[in-house]
Amino acid sequence: MGEPTQKYSISMPRDVAEAARARGGPSGLSAYVAAAVARQIERDDLNELIAVAEAEHGAVTDEEIQARREQLRRAREEQGRTAPGEASAA
Repeated sequence: MGEPTQKYSISMPRDVAEAARARGGPSGLSAYVAAAVARQIERDDLNELIAVAEAEHGAVTDEEIQARREQLRRAREEQGRTAPGEASAA
């Protein structure tokens, strides 16, 4: 997050704020909250993209989702077997 920062005042439940403060560590509460908001924005953007794609191409089936998850799992396994900077033998 290399953008300039600005101070904001937000309200949240005390227990949530204290849990976030405890997990913020050396970066602090502000960095923890900023990262959480950034992740939520990414999710919102992805949900919007999915809605547009499904409107154009139809809903994604559970079978298609499982097939992609399996494809990602295999890719992660392959990456784990390949040392950084080393080409895969596959």
